[in-house]
Amino acid sequence: MRPYILAESNWSEVKKNKAEVAVLPWGATEAHNYHLPYATDNFQIEAFATEAGKQAWENGAKVIILPNIPFGVNTGQTDIDLCINLYPSTQLAILNDIAEVLNNHGIYKLILLNGHGGNNFKALLREVGARFPKILFVTTSFFQTVDRNQFFEESGDHADEMETSLMLHLRPDLVSGLEKAGSGEEKKSRITGIKEGWAWSERKWNMVSEDTGIGNPKKATKEKGEKFFNAVSEKLAGLFTEVAGIDIQQRYEE
Repeated sequence: MRPYILAESNWSEVKKNKAEVAVLPWGATEAHNYHLPYATDNFQIEAFATEAGKQAWENGAKVIILPNIPFGVNTGQTDIDLCINLYPSTQLAILNDIAEVLNNHGIYKLILLNGHGGNNFKALLREVGARFPKILFVTTSFFQTVDRNQFFEESGDHADEMETSLMLHLRPDLVSGLEKAGSGEEKKSRITGIKEGWAWSERKWNMVSEDTGIGNPKKATKEKGEKFFNAVSEKLAGLFTEVAGIDIQQRYEE
């Protein structure tokens, strides 16, 4: 039993340990090229949450890792077989209910740990935060915590070198041979503002990628994945520890 993992804890341990901060991992279930499993985002975010939670606990932080939400926003992939979509409005309802539970039990800090590029929680947390003003809401995406260019050669954001390397480290048994992987080539928008990065439109997956990947995975290695995993976990553990220890009313500098 790991006392920082809610799913493994019993009521006696939960009452004794009295969590200061809850961490909610949120992944997705979607196609990841031809070589990675549909639950790639879930395996990754659960591993990061678990390792960072362990380090934070060892630092003295009373942290509790909630069970992962395995479905995310996949509105751009509704025509890809069995990509399971949750609408943002559904995510808002889930977040509201979880926040109500935490508020009722005196846990006034929630870190929303995102593992899927299609999830965007800022607007949702503004709304939930207005309903539960006692709670400090923090969100981060694991892929934004460190400079990925220090670890990987190829750019991309889906079933790419980064995700493939992570899965080679975390779940090599679920990675098909890289010879089966597509190239992850992305078709770029014809709209200038989108190409330059100052305008946005949701990508329609069947139009931008032939294999559902974005980024070439061919240079992925287990060693790269392990180094990246360790760096991100350490960074997240620092966040968990800091949020657990901070006085909510004194969280801004003078």
